[in-house]
Amino acid sequence: MEFLSDEEIVPIKDYMDAALRARVGRFVEADGLRGFFSKITYRDPIVMRTHHYHWFDLARMREEPHASPIRRTPLLYNIFDQRAEGMATGMEEMMMHAGLLDDRARARELVWILLAQRAARGLGGLYQHGLEMTLDEATRFASKWTPWGLLPADGSTIQHEEQFYLQQPAYGTSYVIGKIDIERLLAEYARQREESFVLSDFVDEFNAAGVIPVSLIYWELTGNKSMLLDAIEADS
Repeated sequence: MEFLSDEEIVPIKDYMDAALRARVGRFVEADGLRGFFSKITYRDPIVMRTHHYHWFDLARMREEPHASPIRRTPLLYNIFDQRAEGMATGMEEMMMHAGLLDDRARARELVWILLAQRAARGLGGLYQHGLEMTLDEATRFASKWTPWGLLPADGSTIQHEEQFYLQQPAYGTSYVIGKIDIERLLAEYARQREESFVLSDFVDEFNAAGVIPVSLIYWELTGNKSMLLDAIEADS
């Protein structure tokens, strides 16, 4: 929380500290096998803490509900995965580049491993929907391309995830694609402001737009409809 404030990354609200602390968790001994994300946390707990931007989002929706009833109410089918998962995933790498992990030996490797895992499991989901892989093949594919053997194909993490991605199309890819689209938005937002750019201003406006598709936030923050038009064209 001090890093976010001191580096002017996120405007701090009263509810944010408590929202993050409620998800800290505790160390649990294991007889060899841990879930993938537990393995990451076991090696350095601060890395996954950056992904917990999710809890800031949820606390904001509760404490500062959006003025628009459309943006305020979560839909039965969450089409905003790309925004929520993309921002949480993006925060991992953004905070690494901002210096949060500079004095934490090898923590940067964990960030890249997280990204590799999400790319591999997302592809596994796509291959299943394209009828190019079975569930078993998708889990083995994701396991193969996740470094250090941290994602065994028969482990509960990837077994659950690949089955879940069959039930909710495009969710598996939303982590990486959402991250990329938010980075595109950040780059264009900064380009338009040149010397006056401040990261916390961007995050404040981004949050204020609500948890809606990134293409709509891109349009709202930059005045540029290209990402929205690309999405419409791809869907037609």
